[in-house]
Amino acid sequence: MVRIELQIDLNYEIDEHGADFVFNIHAAHTLSQTISAEKLLLSQPVSTRLHTDPVSGSRYLRASGLPGHLALTYSATADLLHHRAEPAQLAEVPVRDLPPEVIGYVYPSRYCESDRLINLAIREFGGLPQGYQRVMAIRDWVQQRVTFRPGASNSNTSAVDTLIEQAGVCRDFAHLMIALCRALSIPARFATGTDYGADVALGPPDFHAYVEVYVGGRWYIFDPSGTAIPMAFVRLGTGRDAADVAVATIFGGVKAQPPVINARAVDDPSRGMELPHHCREALSTDSGPLA
Repeated sequence: MVRIELQIDLNYEIDEHGADFVFNIHAAHTLSQTISAEKLLLSQPVSTRLHTDPVSGSRYLRASGLPGHLALTYSATADLLHHRAEPAQLAEVPVRDLPPEVIGYVYPSRYCESDRLINLAIREFGGLPQGYQRVMAIRDWVQQRVTFRPGASNSNTSAVDTLIEQAGVCRDFAHLMIALCRALSIPARFATGTDYGADVALGPPDFHAYVEVYVGGRWYIFDPSGTAIPMAFVRLGTGRDAADVAVATIFGGVKAQPPVINARAVDDPSRGMELPHHCREALSTDSGPLA
């Protein structure tokens, strides 16, 4: 088991009209990701509402901020008991056999224009043996052709834009990999977490975007940016692309400060806890077709 102690600090300056927020910063509940303790603190005396998506386990917090400074701190202890599988045993699932809750992830979406990349995907990957290894080939292809460069993209950058510019941040890597998978009718979804294990040269700890691909009847984790340790990803949200799982969606006049994120792994072999590390096995914090 991997135990991550997580703290997220967000700070905003709200104009005189106030603002509404939808946050996706709570660690998701799945059968393989247990939240043993958590706390939410807000600097303003405002009411909040927390909604849990019944399928993905993603949690969305709604709050109305008053004019002035709003500080939000979320802390949690997440226990990750990954499902592990031998990559060679994970086959692609034909569209005809996909569960209803999965089939939506083979369609194009706002940031993942898979319909525009079909010819490219077939040319590059159509002749490869199907299964987990073909998905790995897509991941490696994206990682080799896109350079991690903060500031190279913006909130409007799509998978096609990233393919052209060949530079971006983690969300851009994720969008491109997702689009290429969907172009081959492989379900893929966008996931958010935190970048435990990232090189300090890339900047301070931050939120992280990665990919989950449906093979072998389960969603498996892939990190096309290659900047973090997948075993330490605490899943916050999953969706078709970044539009579905923004960390904060803001309605009103607000200036945001950079987030401050701390994630610490607990090393305690006596209680079965190991430090996150890279491994060759396929990893999932998903319990199967219904999670």
